[in-house]
Amino acid sequence: FFTGAVDGVINGDVYKESNGPTDSCAAISQVDRLQSEPESIHKWREEQKERLEHLDVNSRKQEAEWKEKAIKELEDWYARQDEKLQKTKASNRAAEEAFVNDAEDIFPGTEWERVAQLCDFNPKSSKQAKDVSRMRSVLISLKQAPLVR
Repeated sequence: FFTGAVDGVINGDVYKESNGPTDSCAAISQVDRLQSEPESIHKWREEQKERLEHLDVNSRKQEAEWKEKAIKELEDWYARQDEKLQKTKASNRAAEEAFVNDAEDIFPGTEWERVAQLCDFNPKSSKQAKDVSRMRSVLISLKQAPLVR
């Protein structure tokens, strides 16, 4: 009886070529299953296959839309970051220029006023994690009553 396989011998090795199940019982049971299947189940299988294909197409389309949206959001984020960086650079340049201009105006006796300008004496606006209250109180007391040499 025929199993759907053609045996060949090449260099002493046996090879099988097959176009389907090599077990004749499996092939027969598969044909019986397909033939004994009611029309409603066959129709349901076809509808299910179409539905899955439709879902696959929709998911691929949605994935492409998400990728486009992500690329656009990433480009917007980079643009905002670049804008922030340019603003920070400009403000830093202006602050540096003001600091250099103030450094040129050095007069004896104005040292503590210059130190006080560089220090933030408001404890609530300080974003430091360390406690600098003692240093702040020392600077304030030195500002009010400078050391005399």
